[in-house]
Amino acid sequence: MKKDSKTQLLDHSQAKVRLLGEYLKRYLNIIVNDRYTERIKIYDLFCGEGTYENLGEGSPLVIMRQVKDIHFINQAKLNKIPPIDCSFNDIEKAKVEKVKQSIKDKSLYYPSFGEIEYTSNEYSLELSRLMEIIPKLRKQKAFIFIDPYGYKHIRASDIKNLLAKGNSEVLLFLPTQFMYRFDSNGTPESLKDFIEEITSYKDWRENDSVWKFIEQLKDGFKNYLEDKFVDTFTIQKDPQTVFCLFFFSSHIKGFEKMLEAKWEIDTEQGKGWNFTNNTPSLFVEQKTNPLEEKLYTFLEEVPRYNGELYEFTLRAGFLTKHINEIFYNWQNNNKVEVVTSNGQKARKGAFYIDYKHFKEDNKRAKFKLTTYGTI
Repeated sequence: MKKDSKTQLLDHSQAKVRLLGEYLKRYLNIIVNDRYTERIKIYDLFCGEGTYENLGEGSPLVIMRQVKDIHFINQAKLNKIPPIDCSFNDIEKAKVEKVKQSIKDKSLYYPSFGEIEYTSNEYSLELSRLMEIIPKLRKQKAFIFIDPYGYKHIRASDIKNLLAKGNSEVLLFLPTQFMYRFDSNGTPESLKDFIEEITSYKDWRENDSVWKFIEQLKDGFKNYLEDKFVDTFTIQKDPQTVFCLFFFSSHIKGFEKMLEAKWEIDTEQGKGWNFTNNTPSLFVEQKTNPLEEKLYTFLEEVPRYNGELYEFTLRAGFLTKHINEIFYNWQNNNKVEVVTSNGQKARKGAFYIDYKHFKEDNKRAKFKLTTYGTI
């Protein structure tokens, strides 16, 4: 019997909400303990019905489980944490009522967590409301999950406005497979409008695969959002069907937490989930891994400081443990010299490529390629 996506939480949708949960687990742990944030707000703009016939749980329940977990973990440690407000919206009131009942039945919300609200507004109205709220937040952080029914109402300018104050992050799901099919076969006006906003349509290249389509969208978002952090998580439903989550952040630490969530799910490449769960290794049919090649090119230009390398690594979609492994190997083979800020040769394995040094001592060490070998 064919599964119905309206009543069953399908495997690829489980991958989507798993990434959401893995990210929120890391995000909340950082924010509730940063000694600055006084309140956290989580918005789910297309929340759906929350619980499905096959007992799968949608985004509202995934969100509330993470809120409940972080609350009780800190309560057990006698740590006081800021309130976490949650807002669930869907244009179909019956779905919102089902979410409300499921959260109640599963005891996922207590007033001590923060405020909770349920609304049944059109996306444009809900978005306008957020545009009023987020710029006024002081010492508060916001996370917005957007999982639309299609894409025609989604605008890159809305994402840009949500990120403008630097106090929010956005996770956006796009049906890239359907967008790609339209792009290669009679592009509708709604897709042209979407593309035109992030890159001139006359500069848009025809794609021969959905993967190239996704990369071009990602590059377009990066250019449009300038200094913001942008990354993707692909979800391959079957050999011909690929969807994609786009993550947007103003803050490098939040971006790092999303990358950690991605690598938790895809331990080989950190790129996405597929229906076989057999993603190829970084080293399959490659002399070197992609990060090593990019890193070598980056260092060929000029010597780099640890802070530059931290940001470079994350923007390339990798974690600091990956670049540290490369540098450790290069040190053993005399391919790189690492010198500390006092002019002394750094001790072996001391690279200082992490958020703490990025923030407090981003020129602690300088890295320079030697002339003894190449990758």
